[in-house]
Amino acid sequence: MATDVKEPQPQQTDFQRLLMLFIMGWAVVGTCFHFYSAFIGYLEPRTQRSIHLLFLLPLIFLVTPGRKSNAGRGDFYLPSWSGMLLFLVAIVPFAYSWMDAERINYRLEGVDEILPIEMLMGTVATVLIVEAIRRAVSPVLAGLVAVSIGYLFVTDYMPGVLHYRPIGFDEIVETLFLMNGQGILGSITGIAATMVAIFIAFGAFMEASGTGRLFTNGGEMIAGRYAGGPAKVSVVTSAFFGTMSGSASSNVFTTGSFTIPMMKRIGYRPQVAAGIETAASVGGQSAPPIMGAGAFIMAEMTNTPYSDIIVAAVLGSFCFFSLVFISVHLEAKKNNLKGMDPADLPTLKDIAKDLHLLLPIVVLVALLMMRYSPHTAALYSIVATLVITSLRRSSRFDLKKLVNVMYKAGVNTAPIAIACAGAGIIVGVLTKTGLVVSIGGIISDVSGGSLWLAALILMFVTLVMGMGVPTTAAYVITSAIGAPMLINEFGVPVLAAHMFVFYFAILADATPPVSIASYAAASIARCNPLVTGLHASRMAIAGYIVGLSYLFVPEMRMEGEVHNIIGHLIAIIGGLTLVAGAITGYLGGRLNMVMRGALILVGLFLALYSELNLVVRVIAVLTVLAGLVYVPKLTRKEMKQELS
Repeated sequence: MATDVKEPQPQQTDFQRLLMLFIMGWAVVGTCFHFYSAFIGYLEPRTQRSIHLLFLLPLIFLVTPGRKSNAGRGDFYLPSWSGMLLFLVAIVPFAYSWMDAERINYRLEGVDEILPIEMLMGTVATVLIVEAIRRAVSPVLAGLVAVSIGYLFVTDYMPGVLHYRPIGFDEIVETLFLMNGQGILGSITGIAATMVAIFIAFGAFMEASGTGRLFTNGGEMIAGRYAGGPAKVSVVTSAFFGTMSGSASSNVFTTGSFTIPMMKRIGYRPQVAAGIETAASVGGQSAPPIMGAGAFIMAEMTNTPYSDIIVAAVLGSFCFFSLVFISVHLEAKKNNLKGMDPADLPTLKDIAKDLHLLLPIVVLVALLMMRYSPHTAALYSIVATLVITSLRRSSRFDLKKLVNVMYKAGVNTAPIAIACAGAGIIVGVLTKTGLVVSIGGIISDVSGGSLWLAALILMFVTLVMGMGVPTTAAYVITSAIGAPMLINEFGVPVLAAHMFVFYFAILADATPPVSIASYAAASIARCNPLVTGLHASRMAIAGYIVGLSYLFVPEMRMEGEVHNIIGHLIAIIGGLTLVAGAITGYLGGRLNMVMRGALILVGLFLALYSELNLVVRVIAVLTVLAGLVYVPKLTRKEMKQELS
């Protein structure tokens, strides 16, 4: 439990100071390894992945306590003796995998005998992965990984589609530890060890450069003065921060720590303020050009250039944040909430002095559009950050600052690395036992050949499996089940199927009852996390529609004629504005319950029913909006003129 009374910090011993230096050094060397391998073009896959986990799995036990009550009171957690023991043990299996990589690569899976030392190393690595996930990521994901592993031991006792032949312990170890395509050291870990790690480092460098200050000032300057200003600042800044963050919860704590109190001060209810921050922070992972960590995995899983994924994500992200912004505006108008005090707003001078800090992002986007590999683009962008920040004394990286940011990069990468390893275990189990095909077949059979019904079932499955699970892991697991079914059974384009799953994996973080980001925001706002999740879901209503639209509207992926793309954008945003107004109870004026129910149906129909002529949809949505917003204004104006 947090306390307002600061307890005196005990004097650090020489051993504790040395331990702190060692922990920082370990994380920094891990970050240096990722820089080095990105520079040379990466090592042989098993070697790259083994060294990656050799640094990051042990790091978890040094920086994360086994119990929250042991977190310590300082800024720097000092591990217990048990944590240091686990650190040492965690090094061994991945050092073995690295040193013996050549022999393991050449062994025939399912044919060659598994050595006793491999049985031991695989068992130790698996147990420590589960424990590290429990500590640093989510007990829910740790539970899913543990259940998946347990399922391998009892497959021959399970009924129906869960039944599979007996699997021996040696075969289980081979599946989880020795295979290169799946399991702990599979392709998912490979993506984390290459592109994800270097982009997280880029995000850490950008944050340390002062870009966060620029984002905050920019958000306040763009939206702070208008009705409900702090809430709109939250939307803008969360979009900026979220694109570089691999975690919605991290985004909530970064931006919500100042936006939620500001929203409460001007009159937003705590649960609404927390819901707004949650929705905006969750959506940040869909915002180009970085899109958190999931987009890198999507690029590898779909064999699609990363630049194409960015292009396909632009309209979806624009729709998402436009509707969050509109929902915030309607909430402010309904409750007559004001903007920020003009005296508190940043000036153009404040923005201008930090504007050069955006150049690394420009470098990143330019290189990605030129089809440079993502890790090369990120590496050059980090170099650009160091060069550009050196132009001003206030943003320059000295040795201490450089070490701190590299330490933070390592610590930020570790939870995502082990989440990916855990997701690799689950996907390995699903693939080994054939559940990937079985579950996809069940969804296909239940839907009766209807893409709409299959999409709704898969949406529900993704949201449920994603509850309490980080976006990256949720996307990997559910895309393994759902994407092949959509592609093979319904002929959905590969990128469309994966964007669909990706959106609902993102939204699971904001969907009650177990929404990680909502709990984070509620802890800041001091309110009920379940109610926060409900408000976050209504603010993020656009995300649910955008996710479905990727399956049915090619224009959402920037495919087709420009006028059709614009038309669908108007229809979707306009239709969702009607829905947002109905849920809020305000659109041009207060709405009664009958009008609200009708607008929800009309708005969803116009936003989603792509089979209706596009011109008709656009005219209909603009007419309804004009009738609700502008006609009452004109009527009130005429009445005032008559009275005068």
